[in-house]
Amino acid sequence: MNYHKYYPVDVIDGPGTRCTLFVAGCEHQCPGCYNKSTWRVDSGFPFTTELEDQIIADLLDTRIHRQGLTLSGGDPLHPQNLSAVLHLVRRVRTECPGKDIWVWTGYTLDSLTEAQRQVASLINVLIDGKFVQELRDPALIWRGSSNQVVHYLR
Repeated sequence: MNYHKYYPVDVIDGPGTRCTLFVAGCEHQCPGCYNKSTWRVDSGFPFTTELEDQIIADLLDTRIHRQGLTLSGGDPLHPQNLSAVLHLVRRVRTECPGKDIWVWTGYTLDSLTEAQRQVASLINVLIDGKFVQELRDPALIWRGSSNQVVHYLR
């Protein structure tokens, strides 16, 4: 898996203060997407064990309380990202008790593959659906267009 940006302290992409990782790779390529640079799976930088360890350390850092981890992109549920994302969310669940995990994806909850459902079973919130320019609504919380749904899974 590749990633574009990691924010160890983020107050925009989910509730509270969070760690946020923007991964590379998105097959949806929605017109009007604000993050087109993340579409190619081979763009960005390789996601390393060192960065994964840093995310865990940041989530556990008591100097700045983080509510949890946000995964966005690109698309964390892109088939080429699933193995690394699954490994990361399992580590967060095991090593960072009490931290929530939010995932943004262009896939819809009812269309997820079995591998994608494995990730969904470990996260707290899934915001699903492609961004649709004609349904764009800046007043929405956590969504860009009104077709997208916030699923509270745990």
